[in-house]
Amino acid sequence: MADATQTPAPQGATGVLVLADGTVIWGKGFGAEGSAVGEVCFNTAMTGYQEVMTDPSYAMQIITFTFPHIGNVGANYEDLEADNPFALGCIVRQDVTEPSNFRSVQGFGAWMRANGRIGLAGVDTRALTRKIREQGAPNGVIAHDAKGEFDIDALLAEARAWPGLEGMDLAKEVSCHQMYRWSGGRWKLGTGYGEAEEDESRPHVVAIDYGSKRNIFRNLADAGARVTVLPATSTFEDVMAHEPDGIFLSNGPGDPAATGTYAVPVIRQLLETRKPLFGICLGHQLLGLAVGASTTKMHQGHRGANHPVKRLEDGRVEITSMNHGFAVETETLPDNARPTHVSLFDGSLAGLELTDRPAFSVQYHPEASPGPQDSVYLFQKFVDQLQK
Repeated sequence: MADATQTPAPQGATGVLVLADGTVIWGKGFGAEGSAVGEVCFNTAMTGYQEVMTDPSYAMQIITFTFPHIGNVGANYEDLEADNPFALGCIVRQDVTEPSNFRSVQGFGAWMRANGRIGLAGVDTRALTRKIREQGAPNGVIAHDAKGEFDIDALLAEARAWPGLEGMDLAKEVSCHQMYRWSGGRWKLGTGYGEAEEDESRPHVVAIDYGSKRNIFRNLADAGARVTVLPATSTFEDVMAHEPDGIFLSNGPGDPAATGTYAVPVIRQLLETRKPLFGICLGHQLLGLAVGASTTKMHQGHRGANHPVKRLEDGRVEITSMNHGFAVETETLPDNARPTHVSLFDGSLAGLELTDRPAFSVQYHPEASPGPQDSVYLFQKFVDQLQK
């Protein structure tokens, strides 16, 4: 790592990360050429880099992967959580090598290039992660130029001018634009994705898409539900027009308080119907806001597939997948909301439920894409509520 005053690129450097505090990190660029500004975070997952890159919750973020072997299984058309990657780029320790996996159809570098995403290899990711842990997630610019020509002063100015995620509503940008019916079940080796049954007798879930991952809907379908997906800006009347048996609030990027300006009034109306409601990640934060709690920007956030969470009702520990930079403040929960899960890393709230109506939410990702499947039971819990 160097200071911004040290502008000449080291020999062979074709990529750079410039942080708002003036730190300059050189490396070898891969993927697309160009530059992108956003928040620099880190993810500790050892698998699933393609799912991580295509998770809409990573919009406007640059991901530092702590696991060194990113790209070694290539890329394919099945491990996508959205049509396009939403993370701006990624930072890795080792050069991306040729893939070695029977499912690979494309090298990771080629996939990044085809999707307009910038990669930076050869970085001391341990040192960068330590910096983020100690100082918080910084704003930064990632850049790749095959000739190694960079205007560091301009990149630094761009990093410092970017306003940051706090106060930013991104759900509108990543949400679907019109209603659609979901079809398709979970992936199985040898058969791929299953087809969901077109059975009108199945309970009907209306999902509000704030930046949803596909595997969430696959799990809802596998648990026995029919799923209709609506845009983030849908009104109470839009939702109820589909005659839902229950409502799902999806994950998504950005500041929940900003998205809540239009989402929270709708959620409050939906709660009054006393229909079962289930929220994940941003949906959890929005439910918290809807009942009167507050959210806050976290110092570094939780991102990875190995986060321990304690279930308070019986003390069971679940290893979970997480991706969030904001959290609901436990001490602001109203009397009719109780914590159900807490993070064993820092004690932050990881789940809540209402005591006067069938509504619950979790901060983590029980759909396990990527990650462990300890919490997949939550989908069945929700669908069982619909059937009752």
